[in-house]
Formats: sequence, C-alpha cells, structure tokens
Amino acid sequence: MLRFALSPYVEPDVADLRTALVNFVLAKQKGVGFILRFEESEKGREEDRREEEFQRLLERFAILPDQVLHQRDRRSHHQQLAVRLLGSGEAFLCICSEEELEKERRKKDGRGYSGRCTALSPEELRRIREEKIPFTLRIRKPEAPLILQDLLAGERRFDPAEIDHFVLLRVDGTPTPVFADACDDMMGGVTLLVRPVEELTETARERHVQRALGYDTHPACAHLPPLLDETGRRLGRHRRGPTLRGLLEKGFLPDAVVNYLLGLGNDTPAEIFTLPEAVEWFDLKRLSPEAVHFRMEELRRINREHLRRMEEVALSRIFGFADADIGRLAKLHLDEAATVNELDERIRAVFSPKSCAGEGGETMRLLSALILEAPMFGTFEEFLRYLQQKSGLDGTELTMPLRRLMTGRDAGPALEEIFPLINPYLTEVARCQH
Repeated sequence: MLRFALSPYVEPDVADLRTALVNFVLAKQKGVGFILRFEESEKGREEDRREEEFQRLLERFAILPDQVLHQRDRRSHHQQLAVRLLGSGEAFLCICSEEELEKERRKKDGRGYSGRCTALSPEELRRIREEKIPFTLRIRKPEAPLILQDLLAGERRFDPAEIDHFVLLRVDGTPTPVFADACDDMMGGVTLLVRPVEELTETARERHVQRALGYDTHPACAHLPPLLDETGRRLGRHRRGPTLRGLLEKGFLPDAVVNYLLGLGNDTPAEIFTLPEAVEWFDLKRLSPEAVHFRMEELRRINREHLRRMEEVALSRIFGFADADIGRLAKLHLDEAATVNELDERIRAVFSPKSCAGEGGETMRLLSALILEAPMFGTFEEFLRYLQQKSGLDGTELTMPLRRLMTGRDAGPALEEIFPLINPYLTEVARCQH
C-alpha cells in the first residue's frame, strides 16, 4: 500500500504532483492500493469543496486513487492512540504557552524543546485537571539515535535532539500532521513511503511514534531529491512552484506535465512517454540523487512534442472541431507555439472575421469579395492564379494581404501548406469585419 498526503488548504503544485506520480506508479507496479489522504482539517463546506476540487485536479493527470481518506474523520482514533502513549509514559502533558516556548527557542537558537514539562509532579497534574489548564500532548524523544534505511538516500541517522519532544495533540485536541500520518500509515498498512527529501525528519518522527505504539513493521521509505526552480531555490512547502491549475489554464497537456516530472533526473528508455508506459519501466533506483530543476522552457518543449503526437481529430476537438485537417492546421504552428492556448490563439485568428482597415485593408476587402464569389479550387496554385487574374495584383502586393485574410497574422506557416487544410472553410475564413 502506498499513499499521498495533501493539504486541503494549499493548492497542489508541481512538487506535489511529482510525489503523487511516483507513489501512484509504484502502487500500479506492485499491484497494491494507492491512497489519497487529505490532512487534518476542519469539517465544512469549503473544505469539502476544495478536497473534491483537488482530487479532480489529480484525476486530470490520471492519478486515480483506490481510497480517499480524510484525517478529520479519524480524529477519535488518533486521540485514542495519543491517550495510549500518555498511559504508557511515552507522552506527557505540556502547559508551556506560545510565549514561553518562543523565549526558550530564542535561548536555544531555535533548537528543540526545553523539556521543562517532561517531569510534572502529581500535584501539578492534579492542578491542570482541576483548573482546566490548556495543554498539548508531546511525545518523549528517543533515548538513542534513530536509524532510517532510505532506498534513495541510504542510511540516515537522527540524534534524539533532532527528533525532539514534538507535539502529538494540539491544545484543541486535534492531531499534528506528523502524528496523524504515523497513525494512519500504521493502521492503513502502508508498506512504502515515498515523499520529498525535505520531509526526512518527519519520517523519522513518524517512525518514533510507531515504535512507541509498539508497531514493529515499518514501511520502507524513499525520499525524492529536491526539486528546484529556475533560480536554484528549492520548491516545497515553504516555496510553492507552478500549480496544477495554473499549468492547465496555460494550456499544458496533463500527459506532457506527467512526462516531464517523471523524466526529471531519471534514466528513461524514451524521452517522450505516457503514464501507462512509465508504469512498465519506472525504477526508483534509476533516479539521480541530485537535485533537479523545473524549467518552464523544457516543459514547453515536451508539451510541443505531445501536441505533435496527438491524433489530429482529437487535437481539433480542443478547438471546437472534429476535423483532422484542423488538427493538421494546428500542428503547422508547432514550430512557433508550444501550448494549447497558443495554438488556440492561432486557430481563432484564422476563423475570426479579419480587420480590413488600415494599410492593405482595401486589398483585403477586394480579395474577400473575390473569394466569396469564387468556385472551389483543388490546389493553392489554381486559387492564387484566380486571384491574380481577378485582382490584377501579384507578388507581395497580393500575398501579404491574402495572408492576413486567411490567417489573421503577418507571419506563420506557408500559405500553400495552410490552403488545403482550410479550403472547405474559405468563405468563412475570408471575411472582413463590418
């Protein structure tokens, strides 16, 4: 069993998608379930809406979970396990206020918890109960270093101070993400934990929780190398990358984004591939341990190749047609365009009424009138010869206004390539605005 955890309060970005993809691919390879888990949140209409929205976003990228879990629905289980740790002495009550904790952090240069509540007397515990003093529940740090065997990063050692006396339950009784994840992975039978390398400490803390609960069968773990932006800064929880919604709105194909992210730092058998193909050959051991850069220009190149490989009728449907020739027309523009939006702009320019005002406008109106009255032509040469004879124009005096009339632009693919693809639509294309 593998899982991917997502906050309902933070738009999923490319770093999130990369992690989700690796988990999903490995689950498919191993023939085990894939869990989409939403982290602890309040129950409300807005939270429900965002979770559904984020799930649909992942589904756009072909990530289809076998289970969708919400940690807020399991809160009572987390609290019961926390009480068990308190009863066994593995956890303790902490009545330190935020102001006191901040002072301690400043004294210790921000490192760790002071430990001041680790040995509260019976009298103090009775006072907490009688006076209803607010408290958090913390786990005791381990007595010895904790060793993780990471499938990508190798052996990692965590001293007790690194794991620290961290919080399990907040003042309001809600679990922290580390504690909730540790419990849910344990109860859900997660066998492999794949997450970003910045979450190594969280993995160690979750392992500590599971040991304290007496859980001996721990999931294997693999921490993905950092994903950097184009300036070299690490993307993650503190610095977000391009969002999935944003990439879709800019006209990137989900298949291309999946291709790009799974190919980063990876030894792939082909540069251009689909998710089902990746399931056949993906291997964690092929991933480079080095950080990788997310570069928009490289994503554009991959996206262009996926557009080029699309079946023409399917491509034309994106622009409101069901015509292979319109798909071919779109592909003619791929030397200068790389996204659906950029292609759509060019297709719309072809089929929109043209501005026939200003320089060359009179010639465009003349050509429009001639085309509206013309018979069908089998070739561009016949079409051009007809216009030359009827208008008395030749050379660029004819071809430049004709290009604007046929494409709405001053540059682009050759007219002889465009003509056979829009020939049936010529009377619609060659229209001037009124």
